[in-house]
Amino acid sequence: MSTTTPARVARLDSILEGRRKQIGFRLGVGLCLIVFYQQLLGLQPTLYWASLYAALQLIELQVFARDKTRERISTRAGYTFALALIFANTLVFGSLAVLWPFKTGSWGVANGAFLIAGAMLNTVLTTQESKAVFRASVLPLVVYCAILPFVAYAVGCKPDLALGLAIGGAMLCATSLKLWNGAHKTYQAEQAARADAERRRAEAESAVAAKSAFVAMVSHELRTPISAILAGSAELERVSDGVGRSHARLISDAGSMMRTLLNDLLDLAKLDAGRMAVESLSYDFRALIADQLRFWRAEAKKQGVALRLSGAAHAPRWVQGDPTRLRQVLNNLLSNALKFTDQGSVTVGLSVSPMDDGRLSLRIDVADTGAGMTAEQVDRLFKPFEQADASIARTHGGTGLGLVISRQLARMMDGDITVTSTPGQGSCFTVTVVVAAAAPAAIPQAAGTAGSMTAGKPMTVLVVDDHEINRRAMSLMLEPLSAEVVLAASGSEGLSLLAARPFDVVLMDVHMPYMSGQEATMRLRLAVGPNRRTPVIAVTGATEESDIQACFAAGMNDWVAKPIDAGQLYNALGRQLEGGEADTAAA
Repeated sequence: MSTTTPARVARLDSILEGRRKQIGFRLGVGLCLIVFYQQLLGLQPTLYWASLYAALQLIELQVFARDKTRERISTRAGYTFALALIFANTLVFGSLAVLWPFKTGSWGVANGAFLIAGAMLNTVLTTQESKAVFRASVLPLVVYCAILPFVAYAVGCKPDLALGLAIGGAMLCATSLKLWNGAHKTYQAEQAARADAERRRAEAESAVAAKSAFVAMVSHELRTPISAILAGSAELERVSDGVGRSHARLISDAGSMMRTLLNDLLDLAKLDAGRMAVESLSYDFRALIADQLRFWRAEAKKQGVALRLSGAAHAPRWVQGDPTRLRQVLNNLLSNALKFTDQGSVTVGLSVSPMDDGRLSLRIDVADTGAGMTAEQVDRLFKPFEQADASIARTHGGTGLGLVISRQLARMMDGDITVTSTPGQGSCFTVTVVVAAAAPAAIPQAAGTAGSMTAGKPMTVLVVDDHEINRRAMSLMLEPLSAEVVLAASGSEGLSLLAARPFDVVLMDVHMPYMSGQEATMRLRLAVGPNRRTPVIAVTGATEESDIQACFAAGMNDWVAKPIDAGQLYNALGRQLEGGEADTAAA
């Protein structure tokens, strides 16, 4: 069976969909014509016309039902039948134009002319998509336009009036054709623009996906050497003294800077892709602020800058929000304030305002006595990869992403970041976030020191990672704990070792070839062996909520992020070896 082109089928299907929506309008117009003109034509002719017209509407509605139209018109015969049905519809509807004059004379001629003109206008407006449908709809009307002058003459109109009607009919047909051509070209231009926009959207999505894949690949590769740098420098700093310790600290600081830059780039990529999310947890707001000030106090003291806090007494304690993202924003603001303040002070001011919906608007002002900025420099602060001054990157380093990310995070928490600054008088960054009041959360029992994790006996740790540098880095981090460390280069090798002897804890890389850490953990939990219930800590560079939940679902108990921070690793070990509440694995 022959078929027609998909494009023509799509256009006709769209028009038939429009006609289905117009079915009530068409039947309403037919009913009005019956009511007003049955006395002129007579009841019997009017009922014949109405029956035929209604039958055509019902046939069209039934044959081209919404869920069957495209299939039926995809064949040549179905496509032709649809056009024939449209032609018949117009033919029957327009027949009144040439029937009225025989009953009502010149008055019927005028009504017929109005009917043809209205039908042509409707045709122009509803058939822009298809030339074939336009022809099928307009051809009966053109024929009636040509016949009407002769009908007018036959019912007694003067020849000059019949001639005028012929000229008017020709002008109506020409104008309708011109209008349709213009509308058709507009439709084609819109379709081309839509197709181009769709193509560009697909290209943009492809580019974003490619960028995300590239960022993920680069981050995975960079996290390995950064972990090694941090682990090696920490061990050197521990065993060295004097100049050696100073050099080790320099390496450690450089590694930490690389980790910060990597995290900034990853956060920006997540924000651009719309994959960044904020959590809603109950946390101690005052404790969070105190921890951040405690963290930066040593740096402030080293620079001879006073670090102050005001308004803490009026700040709420327990709130519901995202403490991790707020800590990230505050860290960035304090880091910048101390970086650009040579003398004087950095003051953190706290205030809170109740909102109409019962939530709280927290305001944190970070004011410094640094050099300040001009209005032009302030305008550049929140643009990616730009800094207030070109010399800043040379002097202090950085990518200029910290404030961009911080503002977007604040806005995700229903707040914002603003800045006021005067050259020579310092700057004040104000961050606002919206939180809900919360009841005090249960405070978990603090994990013991690394030395007490296994009640005085050396703990046995299995490190499963396909990358040798990662295995060596984690071994270095575990040396201060006097742990017995066993290394496995793949998930299958790790499972073999786990089947042979018991371990206190497993550090499992999540992304490994052939067998992922998640799959290896699921097999461990299903197997009968000495480590079925052994805590498994995921080591992963993918730290989105969905990724972490996938680790927990696989049977892992906790997680640490790459590049690995020794403090975070020790905390995770402490939680698991002392029965911490982060354990979510199924038995």
